[in-house]
Amino acid sequence: MGSGNWIIDNLNSALDTWDDRLSEIWTLISTSPENFKGGGIWAVILNINDGLKAVGYALLVLFFVMGVVKTCGSFAELKRPELAFKCFVRFVLAQAAVTWGLELMTALFSIAQGMVSQIMSSSGMTAMSATALPDEMIDIIKDVGFLDSIPLWAVTLLGSLFIWVLSLVMILTVYSRFFKLYMATAIAPVPLASFAGQPSSSIGMAFIKSYAAICLEGCMIVLSCVIFSQFASTPPAISDTSLSATTIVWNYVGELIFNMLVLVGTIKMSDRIVRELMGLG
Repeated sequence: MGSGNWIIDNLNSALDTWDDRLSEIWTLISTSPENFKGGGIWAVILNINDGLKAVGYALLVLFFVMGVVKTCGSFAELKRPELAFKCFVRFVLAQAAVTWGLELMTALFSIAQGMVSQIMSSSGMTAMSATALPDEMIDIIKDVGFLDSIPLWAVTLLGSLFIWVLSLVMILTVYSRFFKLYMATAIAPVPLASFAGQPSSSIGMAFIKSYAAICLEGCMIVLSCVIFSQFASTPPAISDTSLSATTIVWNYVGELIFNMLVLVGTIKMSDRIVRELMGLG
């Protein structure tokens, strides 16, 4: 219910939007692709994955032949038992990767989700802390006269716009992680087929590393939210009350937006942080 003051209601509305997006992120990050949006998207991705397995098997033979040609000086060398056995084992393992690649990727994601759950439980948080307007700030705004409230309208309008944009960027980043998971799962048979040839195996290894980075990205997002919750639990300090109300509100909104920028920036860089920390390239 509104307070009857447009400035207070505008700030509360922006903070409510921010809190709603944080709560949505907290729910999304603990949701598996199989359960996301009722599992309808995952069913389509599974069908695409099954369809591309035929392409993967065809590329399997192509990569295998290319690998044999590049690693053997002549086909006569394949008569050597150890070399023929090595090529046979590589082909069988590559075929298994294409056939059981979905199970492998699901196992990697389950490990990452276990880490996410452990981080959540270790932090002692069951939900994100709400960011609320302090009572002192509400009293200061209520005591402002009509003429003095005009610059406050501009400050709160600008601040609310920044908060709304930051919340939108933050939730889009988390949703994009699901899109990356779905796209990687859908085309998995194609890059995994590259394991059939020794020269092309780097393609499959790069794909596995990239998928692992996408899975671990969820851990970094949760850690970012946990750290931000500590900032939110201690709201920005209200400056000297001898200052004008416009200056006090501007300082509060500025510090609040700075903390939000730190969180949004960290979430957006989570994939880069994972690659740098884990050496995933």
